[in-house]
Amino acid sequence: MDQNIKQAITKGETALGIEFGSTRIKAVLIDRRFETIASGSYEWENLLADGYWTYNLTDIITGLQTAYSELKLEVEQKYGVKLQTVGSIGFSAMMHGYMAFDSAGELLVPFRTWRNATTGAAAKALTDLFQFNIPERWSIAHLYQAILNEEQHVPQVDYVTTLAGYIHWLLTGSKALGIGDASGMFPIDEAAQDYNASMIQQFDELVAAKGYPWKLNDILPKVCNAGEHAGALTAAGAAILDPSGDLQAGIPLCPPEGDAGTGMVATNSVRKRTGNISVGTSVFAMIVLEKDLSTVYPEIDMVTTPDGSPVGMVHANNCSSDINAWLSLFREFYEAMGQKADAGQLFSVMFNKALEADPDGGGLLSYGYFSGENITGIEKGRPLFVRSPESRFNLANFMRTHLFTAFAALRVGMDILTQKENVNIDSILAHGGLFKTPVVGQKMVAAALNVPVSVMSTAGEGGAWGMALLAAYLTDKEEQEQLDDYLANKVFKNAEGQEIKPDASDVQGFGLFMERYMKGLAIEQAAVDHLVENWRE
Repeated sequence: MDQNIKQAITKGETALGIEFGSTRIKAVLIDRRFETIASGSYEWENLLADGYWTYNLTDIITGLQTAYSELKLEVEQKYGVKLQTVGSIGFSAMMHGYMAFDSAGELLVPFRTWRNATTGAAAKALTDLFQFNIPERWSIAHLYQAILNEEQHVPQVDYVTTLAGYIHWLLTGSKALGIGDASGMFPIDEAAQDYNASMIQQFDELVAAKGYPWKLNDILPKVCNAGEHAGALTAAGAAILDPSGDLQAGIPLCPPEGDAGTGMVATNSVRKRTGNISVGTSVFAMIVLEKDLSTVYPEIDMVTTPDGSPVGMVHANNCSSDINAWLSLFREFYEAMGQKADAGQLFSVMFNKALEADPDGGGLLSYGYFSGENITGIEKGRPLFVRSPESRFNLANFMRTHLFTAFAALRVGMDILTQKENVNIDSILAHGGLFKTPVVGQKMVAAALNVPVSVMSTAGEGGAWGMALLAAYLTDKEEQEQLDDYLANKVFKNAEGQEIKPDASDVQGFGLFMERYMKGLAIEQAAVDHLVENWRE
């Protein structure tokens, strides 16, 4: 078997996917059987600088090179082959945000990520103008907010893109973007498979009095569909990705995508009536719709699959960050006791305690708002854990409460789709690091959404693997073969998975937890700020 893999690597019969997640950059190399044969990663964290969540360019390039070099080293150590070429490459990253460049290719302001809840005025104005929900994290909201703020860099803007689009441009020279990622920058016209032309015109008319030297369509990336050729690795790009000089130029690249799109691909959820949940620093559910929604909902993003089908997306900014912070505290205590803590074992033990808890978490309450939460109207990060004297305060209830709250904001949006719009969902597949511990995460999500939740054997592979599949689709698809057929008939034909149905007591318990959660949200943001500031004093 290793000999076959060695030959595939030598001949370039592989596909490389690299995804820039919020806490980890991961590179995955797959073979023709879609199995991971090597991987590499780089841990990183966003920074809060001058009021904006950001990553600096140095970390972006360092992370890219480190993840690739680890993958390359694994190839050489496992198979005795120096990695010099691959069949195709694809890059993906956190969606949305704002990367604005001038005509010389210089970044005008530090990268503003999806995590920033600073564009409320712009998002509301554009939503009213377009009669289409424009969330605060979308690129067009960031651009218009910069205009409203009269930021000095705006007249110099020559190109605006996402993180994935930036990496793709850097390595290929091509200003292209996959339709899924593009749909988180600006609304997409499903029929045209491009930006909505009438809304582009509306925006240009809105800012015409400013006299900027650009028109919106001229500064956005070209929209590409899955399977399209979106550029080739240049010599300069190869040198950036692999500074050793071993990697050859000329490798074809598929359209860069967002992490939502790669999550759909990695869970075989691009067909209508299917859905997936992607869990990490943030959490989002993607439901492929059969028809348009009846009205505009600020809680629901309308985006697309990587092949352009409409998707109702419920995105909550916060999921695992507060859980990770608490487990880091427990780990610190454990090590202070002179014990050596294994991260995997720590998460497994603590997560499984949640299965011993009272169904509602014992009357405890938590808001894991490490950053602002658009879906519930909380502007700034305010992690909060609350209990009353009557609460049943123990480790099991503590863990269940924090797992419940990780999906509480998501539930708010999902109720709109299932109850107000009567959206039918045949299946939901989950993926992300939280599901590495068997059963627990699935049971919590099944309770939160009251639907069966499946985790496939490939769930731990994540978005980088999904991106590698899109890269493979570029070069391996048959003529006229659609993405959903490619995934169902080739990639996932024999995939194994585990489905967990919602337990009635868990569903009831989550309902009781949500009652406490929603009552707590009735407190005005100002009151929360006042409480926190006085507490600090």
